Amino acid sequence: MTWRRLAWLALALLPFGARAEIVPADCPPGLPAGTTCLRGQDANGAWLLLARPATWNGGLVTHIFGGPRMTPPARETTDEDLIRYQEFLAEGWAWASTSRRREGFGLRRAGEDTLAATRAAEAAFGRPRLSVLHGQSWGGAVAAKAIETLNERDEEGRRPWQAALLTSAVLAGPTRAYDMRVDLRAAFQAVCGTHPRPEETQYPVTLGLARGEVMERDALMERYLACTGADLAPEARSPAQRQALGDLVAASRITEWAIPGHLSWATTVFADIAWRMMDGRSAFGNAEVRYTGTSDDAAFNARVPRITPDPDARAVLARDGDPMGGIAIPVLTLHGIADSTVFVEHAAAYRATLEAAGTAHLLAQVFVDDGEHNKLSAALYPAALAALADWAETRRRPTPGEVRGRCEALRARYAGECRVLSGYTPPSWESRVNPR
Repeated sequence: MTWRRLAWLALALLPFGARAEIVPADCPPGLPAGTTCLRGQDANGAWLLLARPATWNGGLVTHIFGGPRMTPPARETTDEDLIRYQEFLAEGWAWASTSRRREGFGLRRAGEDTLAATRAAEAAFGRPRLSVLHGQSWGGAVAAKAIETLNERDEEGRRPWQAALLTSAVLAGPTRAYDMRVDLRAAFQAVCGTHPRPEETQYPVTLGLARGEVMERDALMERYLACTGADLAPEARSPAQRQALGDLVAASRITEWAIPGHLSWATTVFADIAWRMMDGRSAFGNAEVRYTGTSDDAAFNARVPRITPDPDARAVLARDGDPMGGIAIPVLTLHGIADSTVFVEHAAAYRATLEAAGTAHLLAQVFVDDGEHNKLSAALYPAALAALADWAETRRRPTPGEVRGRCEALRARYAGECRVLSGYTPPSWESRVNPR
């Protein structure tokens, strides 16, 4: 009987509530030769993608993609992620990923869906020798919460995940991770006054949009470009546009080129949180923020909209995702120091959380001289994973130099450089984001 047939039988015998209908299926294009895939849905309707390399080393990577995405999940939701991180397969690791049961925010729900994917992979492939959770971007926030709340030992004393790799991860916790976007929305309204426009339904900008409203990115960018002229050469912008763009950068502390993305997320994600989780209450605020570096700080601070967060909404958001540091497994973070999508200061915030909890001995952090967010040098990921796996199995924490050495050894097979920085310490969270 083939392993595929055994996998199908094992999945069919899963306990009620964990049942997943998964069958052999097509793989995303371009994966290493000999990769086999299974697809299906878990008990909550989330789409699962499992992959097994031709020569399996016995390890499993359960991947959590970023976002949170606002489009409904589909069968192919995680195909692009498996293609992007196919180096794991090339190094012999099996793969599991989930589309999540629905779009939108919700870290604990996403963590539960991730655990279901791990369990499905265990049923399909057999219990792995080592199970690693990989969280990318917002997926890193999901992973950080999951290893605190869902990683309990089973009857045999084994945890679902024995190690976690968090790459370019959102680790400050959702109650403060989006403060720069709060500042951007407030600044945009103070400077541009068009989101919302005066004739439109008014709402606190931390709600993202008025109840029931939808705004396409192109419509939002039309307002942004009209105000700032960011699509024009600097000399072609009007004085008012140059001042507006400068004030947005100063107030939010977001790099100019990254503002469109953050403004979009501060619309769609804020609306999802406000109207699907908080019944119209704001979990975010800027009531005490003093903005500096604008063209006229006194005038700017006098006219910027002020929002006081609802304490109950804030508590809900904290319970859903703020890390508390209660980890019991090795965690390795990998982050580009010039990342403008997720600031490297997230890593500093996470270290401070673990230090306060007395678990920082379980944390290793690797920083790279790079500004990429979605994918750093291809050789870095299998290098970091190998160092983490060795740590989980030998209890010897890796150094940045060791990860760099492993990366250099892999460069013959994977493209990219290994610009790992030894001795780098990221600035504090408060140094990058306006204090509350």
